Amino acid sequence: MINIQQIDLDGQHILYDAGRQSNIDLNWFDPIFWRARQSVTGFAQGRASTLFFLWQNQEHVLRHYHRGGVVGNFIRDQYLWTGLNRTRAWREWHLLARLIELDLPVPVPVAARIQRNGLCYRADLITERITDTESLADTLTQSALSDQVWEQLGIVIAKFHRAGVDHADLNAHNILLHDSQVYLIDFDRGRIRNRACCWQQKNLRRLLRSLKKLKKAREHFHFIDENWLTLLRGYSEQDAH
Repeated sequence: MINIQQIDLDGQHILYDAGRQSNIDLNWFDPIFWRARQSVTGFAQGRASTLFFLWQNQEHVLRHYHRGGVVGNFIRDQYLWTGLNRTRAWREWHLLARLIELDLPVPVPVAARIQRNGLCYRADLITERITDTESLADTLTQSALSDQVWEQLGIVIAKFHRAGVDHADLNAHNILLHDSQVYLIDFDRGRIRNRACCWQQKNLRRLLRSLKKLKKAREHFHFIDENWLTLLRGYSEQDAH
């Protein structure tokens, strides 16, 4: 059971699970703090705003929200303030907490911070790191996957869809693998919604585009059309239950 607690001070808001960490403060969201403690274990590849740190023998992920696309070239990390409950970190933290309750394979949410400055805000999110995993993108760059794993990918995605979980950015980088275990990460802008719609197929099409793009960009990328059909078979079988 998640014990949700909130701290509000000087335009900053912290949300955390007191049952998991009872001593959260502003330092937790400062990369310099973790470097000074020699607790930084690495950074997410290609994203300097995401670092890994060790606390009480558990690796964590600290992610600072950055804009993408054209807007991100001008406004890197500020978002329009429309209320605390509508901020990106707040929504993602609560969504992850709900998915944990549903026993879905996602990172455990630890804490979120919002820094409000007038009409804008900045945001950070801390989760437990899912260790001993590799992204689907990196795995396929090294070797092919068995039909069993491709089918399991479809089964897991279908479980999320059956629970009404719309992952806004389902791509090969946001799927982690450990043997035949599958996890989904990065639920920024994700939500739970009515199943009676077409968003499920939109998720799948986004993942397929990601795989095809990587196949064109990387010299050795082990993905063929038959792999996708195997994924869809697992998806269909799970969705029929």
